[in-house]
Amino acid sequence: MQNNNLAVSMKLGMRRLASGVCVLSTMLPGNQRFAMTVSSVTSVSDSPASLLVCINQLVSQQGHLATLGSQFAVNVLSTDHQDVSNICAGREPNRNRFEIGSWEDDDTGLPVLADAQAVFICQTDQVTTYGTHKIIIGVIHKVILNGADVDPLLYADGSYGAFARQ
Repeated sequence: MQNNNLAVSMKLGMRRLASGVCVLSTMLPGNQRFAMTVSSVTSVSDSPASLLVCINQLVSQQGHLATLGSQFAVNVLSTDHQDVSNICAGREPNRNRFEIGSWEDDDTGLPVLADAQAVFICQTDQVTTYGTHKIIIGVIHKVILNGADVDPLLYADGSYGAFARQ
């Protein structure tokens, strides 16, 4: 019973931890585009330049992303991208996730959000499983920065927010 209480408390505590909102995008076999909203993204190292993404194992495409050498893009959303986040989170399951937002293919063929705050083009380097999630470490091969303003979309307590400088 105590573990159940711990799990509930953990979830309530995590609702208080604001995180940046990103959309992971990739090409699946058969040239099928795929995008999903992720909030568990963090840098790992600057040498080699790398980041990690945590993906629930219930996501059917996590097997592709967990394949060593597969390519993916992490698109850092701005406050103007709430609709992109919502559709890529599957909140509208019958809609094409690429019909909202300024999507284009980069020089490797990956779909990227053209007006994202930043885009990290990565290749899966290491994968581990922990509990309900796959932890994917991607080596960054390219970074695309858009605009001079830093205006990330944040998520906390089930709602979107914005960064306010003090």
